[in-house]
Amino acid sequence: MSAGPIEVYHARPVSDLGTWSAGAVDWKIYGLLARGMEITPEMIETARRFLEGEVLDRVASMGESNGLGFLIIHPGDTGLSIAAHWWVQGSILCQHIYRKAYGDTAPMDTVTRPVVGCVWELDLVGAEREAWQATMMIEQPEPAAY
Repeated sequence: MSAGPIEVYHARPVSDLGTWSAGAVDWKIYGLLARGMEITPEMIETARRFLEGEVLDRVASMGESNGLGFLIIHPGDTGLSIAAHWWVQGSILCQHIYRKAYGDTAPMDTVTRPVVGCVWELDLVGAEREAWQATMMIEQPEPAAY
C-alpha cells in the first residue's frame, strides 16, 4: 500500500464572490485560492457554464430543492475545481463537481474518479453545514440569514 503524496497544510484564502440566482436556486459563490493563483474572468465564465449547463438539470431532476446552495471556484495547484452544492429535503446536501487539470482539453470524468473535494474545499463545506443548521434547521427558518 502506497501512502501517496503528502502535502503540508497551509490555509488558502477564501473570497466572497457574491450570489447568483440560477434556476430555482440562489447560490453563494466562493473563491478559494492555492498559493499564487487568482480567479480569472475565464474561470467565472466556466463556472457559469457548468452551473447552467449541467448543475441546474441535476437540481431539477433531483427535486425537493430548498432553493439555496453554494458554489466553490478553486484554482488549485494542479487544476481548476468548481464544486456546486445545493440543499434538498431540509437537511440533505447534494453536489456536482467539475475538475479539469491545467493543460488538459477536457474535464475529468467524475464518475470514474469520484472526488468529494480537497481538504480546503471541505473546510468551506463544513462552514456551510454549520450555517445551514443555525439558520435553516430551526423553528422559523431564515433563508436571508443563510
